Amino acid sequence: MLRKIYIKELKDSFRDRRTLLLTVLLPIIMMTGMTFFYESLISDGEGETFNLAVQDTAAADMEQVFSGFENIELIPSSDPEAALEEGDAQAAIVVTPGFISQVQNGAEATATIIGDSFSSKSTALMSMVESALTGFEKTVITQRLQQGGMDPALMQPFTVEYKEITEENPHVDLLAMLIPLILAIAIGVGAGPSAADLFAGEKEKKTMEALLMTPVKRSTMLFAKWLTITTIGSVIGIVTLGVVALEITLLTENLKKAVSFGDNGTIIIATALFVSIVYAAFNASLLMITSILGKTIKESQSYSSPVMMLSMFPVMIITGVGINELTTFHFIIPIMNVFTILKELLFGIVNYQHILLAIGSNIICVIIFFVIGRILFLKDKWVMN
Repeated sequence: MLRKIYIKELKDSFRDRRTLLLTVLLPIIMMTGMTFFYESLISDGEGETFNLAVQDTAAADMEQVFSGFENIELIPSSDPEAALEEGDAQAAIVVTPGFISQVQNGAEATATIIGDSFSSKSTALMSMVESALTGFEKTVITQRLQQGGMDPALMQPFTVEYKEITEENPHVDLLAMLIPLILAIAIGVGAGPSAADLFAGEKEKKTMEALLMTPVKRSTMLFAKWLTITTIGSVIGIVTLGVVALEITLLTENLKKAVSFGDNGTIIIATALFVSIVYAAFNASLLMITSILGKTIKESQSYSSPVMMLSMFPVMIITGVGINELTTFHFIIPIMNVFTILKELLFGIVNYQHILLAIGSNIICVIIFFVIGRILFLKDKWVMN
């Protein structure tokens, strides 16, 4: 009987085109957009040309300063700042008249960089302009020291070197936030409509009474509906991750370079899929309770909105936490442990103790929430409209 109810509910969930659209296509479209957004976010601007507005009278000097930057195109203008405001350039630079000759003669010279820090392109261009001016400054200092018969090395008594504690691609940390966020949102958005329809929807359509009159135990009925929500969430999570993985592999460059599992590829993928299923069960238990409490689909969706919003908080907590700074606390808190486990897996780390802590804590919560849902479902007060 459990199998029949489960298959029946599953078919009904995927038969509704509206639910299918919200369950399958919407999460995939959202995650696709997020993937390309993060790809553009970590793009270093390679192959992109930036327009820099300069004064007409200083165009020759600026060509000499920026001669080594092929992706910076100078836009001569009588008013560089106005050209920037009109959108003809991403940044502007205003220098003292006769800038290079003033510098070479030791006279006072200034360079003012004008840009928009709220624009990623303007920020990138300003950074390149600053780098070019710094290089030009070092060249002038070296020439002056040589003319004075001094060793240029005197200006650099020591060098500072940076060494990362991990040899992983620096973009892997951004990917470690993207993948869990994609998973949590996809499962929540995908399973939400079905969860609302299986309980609150039955009450709203006045079919719950007829369903309860059948010779089926309420516990069996409840478990079949919960299993349906879990299955839908698991399928959506796995499909979405698969689509995102293909998009990262085939359609991105920076994100693709950040992924390298080495010899642990099979274990990492299998663990990630199992964690997705466990989280889908956890999410299904919460959505089941909100649907039982709701008298209508709309009311149920209002209750479930905070549940979906919970997946946003781990991003704020985990951001800035190094892989070596994760503690037991991060692996026993539900939802957060999905982010931390997937973060470790993306860094190529397979820590079975952490995996068991994360899975175990989620399973305990699933049992607790399922018992609460069963108590509510056994009372007519919550299942009758």
